[in-house]
Amino acid sequence: MAAPLLLIVEARKLIIDDLAPVGTEVVKLSEALGRTLRADAVAQLSHPPADVSAMDGYAVRAADSPTAPQSLRVIGESAAGHPFRETVGAGEAVRIFTGAFVPQGADSIVIQEDTEDGGAHVLIKEAPEVGRHIRPGGQDFRKGDVVLTSPKRLNARDIGVIAAVNLPRITVSRRPVIGVLSTGDEVVPPGDPIADGQIVSSNGPALSAFITAHGGEPFDLGVVKDDPKALLRIAESAKHLDMLVTSGGVSVGDYDVVKGALSAAGFKAGFHKIAMRPGKPLLYGRLHTLPVLGLPGNPVSAMICAALFLGPALARLQGLAGDAPPVSAARLAVDLKANDNRADHLRARLRYEDGALPVATPFQKQDSAQIATLAHADALILRAPFAPPAQAGDIVSIILL
Repeated sequence: MAAPLLLIVEARKLIIDDLAPVGTEVVKLSEALGRTLRADAVAQLSHPPADVSAMDGYAVRAADSPTAPQSLRVIGESAAGHPFRETVGAGEAVRIFTGAFVPQGADSIVIQEDTEDGGAHVLIKEAPEVGRHIRPGGQDFRKGDVVLTSPKRLNARDIGVIAAVNLPRITVSRRPVIGVLSTGDEVVPPGDPIADGQIVSSNGPALSAFITAHGGEPFDLGVVKDDPKALLRIAESAKHLDMLVTSGGVSVGDYDVVKGALSAAGFKAGFHKIAMRPGKPLLYGRLHTLPVLGLPGNPVSAMICAALFLGPALARLQGLAGDAPPVSAARLAVDLKANDNRADHLRARLRYEDGALPVATPFQKQDSAQIATLAHADALILRAPFAPPAQAGDIVSIILL
């Protein structure tokens, strides 16, 4: 009796547990978007650096105007970048603008709408309160505070706070270098002459783009024929990389040669075949120290497996947890039959309605060679093994594409 197929969650855990983060490098902040922070971002200064005004108005001493109206003598002005250097004394006020340092002696801001400008004097028409309209120094963060904890994939908001704490360079994971190798007598690179019986290889460019989008650096190893010696020669040349990703040649047909060719050179398989559709013939293991992920040759299978396994693997290599793609919810637009023993991933389009879950409509044809359908899809509808029939209107889990 054949061994039961590995579940998706089991296969992903085996991959993630087998991988270790790559090394680090220091980059300019302008080059850090999308990179993974590998050292905590520590504030080099406080923000704001001193008490600043949150409004345009007058900096005053609250004790001078316990009731209103009250006339105070204007002794100067404080603007952003141009602070008033003297001290506010009894019966005095300083004209102040948003973002300007609050001068010594003042403890409240009276907004200009609650005043009447009299030139050398200002009439306070609303009694001030201590601390009103003042942003205290260090309110946002103080020197020495950890503002971002590593590891973390950096977004535009993160870049802003790193700049604010005065860090022009930061430590991030170097980009994992991933070899991309397409296999098969029938596939040729885009732009090459196409002989009878051949097709254009879309997996190489698509997987390279996927790797780039997930923080890696693709290393194009081209297309190799179904020749074990040629495949092994190229695989051996990839030993300096962080991972090798192949597409095609991992099923059980006479021309599926990847596992056999690599095994002859010492490849140790962690698993081969999992309980999912599309993408059952997935292979993972190590060629000596080189992690190898063998994806199916059908374009849809290859890209769905990339989303479920290669994406988390790239995250792990960059020091992140390597979690599964996030799952959200949608409502079915049509009825679905009961599922069999393999987890299914139905390409679907989404229709959004105000204040409601999106409505998911699966494509009628789910053939794993139809890459145009995948390009037009917004999400994958997830169907667990042996899932019962589902009806239109039921809530289902989806992975957004």
